Amino acid sequence: QVQLVESGGGLVQAERSLRLSCTASGRAFSTYAMGWFRQAPGKEREFVAGISWSGGRTYYADSVKGRFTISRDNAKNTVSLQMNSLKPEDTAVYYCAARRGPGVLVNTAFWDYWGQGTQVTVSS
Repeated sequence: QVQLVESGGGLVQAERSLRLSCTASGRAFSTYAMGWFRQAPGKEREFVAGISWSGGRTYYADSVKGRFTISRDNAKNTVSLQMNSLKPEDTAVYYCAARRGPGVLVNTAFWDYWGQGTQVTVSS
């Protein structure tokens, strides 16, 4: 019932910034918690950031705290991930995700919808 379309991935130099955007279709966007996950080669998909359906609560993986910021615009059905001070270790495929419910959960199994993934490559 929800389709997620991502944009903004690409190649960027270390210490630079990149902004990812995810646009959701559907009539109940504001009832979904939203999140970003990433998967690097040889690793499991991991939680990066999440935001409650009201936008009042945000959560971040320790590895990105202070550098990444998640936000949502319910009027536009979008969620964004502002990534600053990027590091080569941030290189991964980034996925936008949605779940029906107000809260954010770090386990991928609890998310209902996924975007196609967008590659972020950070060069040294």
